[in-house]
Amino acid sequence: MVIKNVNLETVCGITSTLPQNGLPEFAFAGKSNVGKSSLINGLMNRKSLARTSSSPGKTQTINYYNINNEMYFVDLPGYGYATANEKVKAQWGKLIEDYLHQSKKIRAVFLLVDIRHAPSENDRIMYDWILERGYQPIIIATKLDKIKRSQVAKQTKLICDTLEVVDGTIVIPYSSLNKQGREEIYGLLDSIMEKTDTGEDAAVRDTI
Repeated sequence: MVIKNVNLETVCGITSTLPQNGLPEFAFAGKSNVGKSSLINGLMNRKSLARTSSSPGKTQTINYYNINNEMYFVDLPGYGYATANEKVKAQWGKLIEDYLHQSKKIRAVFLLVDIRHAPSENDRIMYDWILERGYQPIIIATKLDKIKRSQVAKQTKLICDTLEVVDGTIVIPYSSLNKQGREEIYGLLDSIMEKTDTGEDAAVRDTI
């Protein structure tokens, strides 16, 4: 995959109507401060188009990034922000639920978890939620550069065991520092797009 053009095309808040896009969509979900914006920036080869912050909870909207006029990266609100009030948490949850339920162009959902720790209860809820919507999440284990190479297999297994992932689930360790894992993600995106071009929508919806 070669990224030529990127554009933040649509921003949807709590009261917004979700767009009916004609291009395939790849959604990115994860708890606040898991490195979602850093991943999206890394995939887009941009330093700060997706806003990053040391303070979690900055992504409070659904952001649609047009990639090469061929697809969208859809940045979903970060969940599990502890200091947000319950009303705000509920609103963010509804945004994510509405998107997963209403969009007809989702081709894959990437679920980000921190490779250093066992997935949280919110991570498990989100994983099950995505499954219930008919998608098999691709797990991106972020912050790879924060652990030793010898720990990667153990931590990956911890993620899979805690989430109780279904057979065949793809888990990609990723580092925003050195972009390790990016080429593997690009390969998945290319593969899914090829299936989409040949009309295999059901295949890319339920499995890679």
